[in-house]
Amino acid sequence: MNNRLRELREARGWTQGVLADRLNVSRQTVNALETGRYDPGLPLAFRIAREFGQPIEAIFHPDPS
Repeated sequence: MNNRLRELREARGWTQGVLADRLNVSRQTVNALETGRYDPGLPLAFRIAREFGQPIEAIFHPDPS
């Protein structure tokens, strides 16, 4: 799954650590999300969407392959 997490985070000037704290996850989880090594479950996807004030589908996109 592709996502815009890094773009949204950087637009706010947040480090991975700051976003991790806001989402109540580890910095490693944020890194894994941004690099596409980890797809969030629904509860985390909803928290991310709420944090950025956008619908889930505006942040996460299915991988076309």
